[in-house]
Amino acid sequence: MGYDFREFPNVNITGIDLAFLSDEELAVLYAQAKYCQAMTDADIEVMRELVSEDKTFTHMSGLQQTREEYFADVADGSLNYFTIEIADPVIMVDGDMAQLTYTSVLNANAYGARGTFHMKGTHHYEKRDGAWIIVNP
Repeated sequence: MGYDFREFPNVNITGIDLAFLSDEELAVLYAQAKYCQAMTDADIEVMRELVSEDKTFTHMSGLQQTREEYFADVADGSLNYFTIEIADPVIMVDGDMAQLTYTSVLNANAYGARGTFHMKGTHHYEKRDGAWIIVNP
């Protein structure tokens, strides 16, 4: 399957040669890019499609939120993402489970703090009904 990352204008992937990724690795990275684009668009419906219902989020400050609490902050503009860079991604796929570790470079306004934020993080994915979705570790 072909993956056209150009359909995500607010997402930039750096530090990796996509030509060397397997189809499954590309599928995971594509899901992450789609999720990041949805974050910049505040497209909560797409975000819901890509994130398991029981997923929890932990912010840089240590604040923990349920999926719906986090999505509400994106929807009301408390978290406003402009662009997102997925830097130096490392993707490991094991059957229907995957792990994506990368540095996220967020150009955002997060709870009134406007700037560019660099955060190293890991997202865990599970393949459900043929689609990769973000899950708790």
